[in-house]
Amino acid sequence: MRSLTHSPIDDLRLAIDCLPLRTREAMLEGIRANDIIVGAYSDRFGGVCPMLAAHRHGGRTSFVSFAHAWDRFAGAKRARRATQRELRVLTAHLEASILAEADLGAAIRDHQAIAPECRAREARRTGRAWLTDRRERADAQRALEQVERRRHLLPR
Repeated sequence: MRSLTHSPIDDLRLAIDCLPLRTREAMLEGIRANDIIVGAYSDRFGGVCPMLAAHRHGGRTSFVSFAHAWDRFAGAKRARRATQRELRVLTAHLEASILAEADLGAAIRDHQAIAPECRAREARRTGRAWLTDRRERADAQRALEQVERRRHLLPR
């Protein structure tokens, strides 16, 4: 039977996804504006953990499992500055998690609502409006049918 343990990066991503959206947004702002550390809540030199950075930027959430996942991902044995790689990974996961919250259904509905008008405008611009207007298409079809009927009446 397979073990159910996750890698440190999987645990970090899961912890990020469990944070409220406002906290994730605040954390993203916070890690861009503060010196971020691993292994502690804050240090003597002004460094702060990502959760404290989020708190300072409006994300009022206490989520201990994020702190544990962050420290485990970073392999922190004592307080230290986060490396550029660790910060890039955290930023990328926060951004991906925020984007996953986007309501794609609303975007699709908006696109579908404006698409017919865009197609009609393009058809008018190119002189092919009769292809997009149902009434004009029906009129053109009737005209073609009339031409076909009359053509059979003409002697060859």
